[in-house]
Amino acid sequence: MKPVSPSRHTKASETVSAAAWPYPLWIAHRGAGRLAPENTLAAFRVGASHGYRMFECDAKLSADGVVFLMHDDTLQRTTNGEGIGGHHDWRHLSQLDAGAWHSRGFAGEPLATLGAVAAYCLANACWLNIEIKPTPGLERVTGEVVAKEAVALWAASSSDSPLLTSFQPEALQGAREAAPDLPRGLLLDTLWDGWLDVAKELGCVAIVCNHALWDKTTMAQATQAGMRTLAYTVNDEWAADRLLALGIDGVITDRVERFAPARAAV
Repeated sequence: MKPVSPSRHTKASETVSAAAWPYPLWIAHRGAGRLAPENTLAAFRVGASHGYRMFECDAKLSADGVVFLMHDDTLQRTTNGEGIGGHHDWRHLSQLDAGAWHSRGFAGEPLATLGAVAAYCLANACWLNIEIKPTPGLERVTGEVVAKEAVALWAASSSDSPLLTSFQPEALQGAREAAPDLPRGLLLDTLWDGWLDVAKELGCVAIVCNHALWDKTTMAQATQAGMRTLAYTVNDEWAADRLLALGIDGVITDRVERFAPARAAV
């Protein structure tokens, strides 16, 4: 598969829309897919070393309101902690080992805050897809806080705004109310009744589907509604080829070593 060159950055003050889409085609899942401990700064560095200039990550709130990166509700799979991540304050979470579960070479890698990840992306001219991943019961407030923090973190930047996505419409509604100018996308693992109408009502500029859900019909529905189309998690060349033939706008992958965009200096 041919390497894909990153897009040129636009001004942060320019509102991102489906018509003015600044993001690269290839997006590294949770930083570097399976090559590094997910959602850590180490993963972002590994993904960048493979030429990626856009990353997907998962953001939630600590008990004291710090936005940090973690996919699961619970800590056990990706840290040496226990219990629900969002029920602990950041002082506790910041002491956890979020790397040893992956491999010995990453032992001691801490959980990352959104602020730390934003600093990395801004310093290295990278884009970010922030999936709002609320602790159950905190959907709206998580959307609000993540969006407000994203506005503050990218306020003085000359690079593009992050793309906010979520499976939870309530989280996207919170983000919309807190930061209406930030671009939003609805995540789907099934095509539940009314999905497109909900995306329109939320002012989304993108639909992000399980890659198996995209076909000529669903692509036409989304594009005719003025939406950009993204797919997760695309790890096989046949799947990528099928999506590219359909005209997909974004491919989220774990296989950063297989699908390598054109490299640029880190």
